[in-house]
Amino acid sequence: MSTLTTSDEPPAEHLPMITPTDRTAHGKGLRGAVPRAAHGEWCARSDRTDPIGILRAADATRQPDLVQLRYGRMLPSPFTFYRGSAGVMAADLARTPVSGIHVNACGDCHLLNFGGFATPERRLILDINDFDETLPAPWEWDVKRLVASFVLAARSNGLSDADGRDAAVACARSYRRKIRVFAAMDVLDVWYARLEDSDVLAMLPQRYKAGLEKRIAKATAASSSTSKS
Repeated sequence: MSTLTTSDEPPAEHLPMITPTDRTAHGKGLRGAVPRAAHGEWCARSDRTDPIGILRAADATRQPDLVQLRYGRMLPSPFTFYRGSAGVMAADLARTPVSGIHVNACGDCHLLNFGGFATPERRLILDINDFDETLPAPWEWDVKRLVASFVLAARSNGLSDADGRDAAVACARSYRRKIRVFAAMDVLDVWYARLEDSDVLAMLPQRYKAGLEKRIAKATAASSSTSKS
């Protein structure tokens, strides 16, 4: 398969090698243009698109007999509404500062859209499990949606806003640290990087480990049974 280029672009094999140092310098330049503080606040604009209108417009693409069920599941709490309204947040984020780096975003990156998967080697890994709203978008959107979900989930579980904020900050900090590690790694090493069940267990307080170990054992057994059949 040939690679299409414009007349002004050199062939891919002639492009200069981009080193981790180059990427770091480029990232710092973008941060200078759009500082981190610019991402810290959001206020509804006077001409904000009506959130209900966004939801109603999406209804046209859904199974009519399931629309009311969907809204029924969104009603119990702000967090359940948040889970069902990715389009509303995308519309709000579309008018916020971005650094200009686009990725194929999850589009609905909240904490309950992560789960365990069995690999062909019968190992359990943790990853995103919902790509219904995937689209090319600024990388910031997924991070902001993920950290905000921790705040709302904390409220839904009776925790304080301070607890929710701590969870959101910890999430963003972990993302930043891991991206820094990935930036210095070989592309293939990044591709094969994974978060396994043992890694998740190591992060948990002791009182939660037994319950998760039981669920992991059940999932692994189910996966093994399916592969044999």
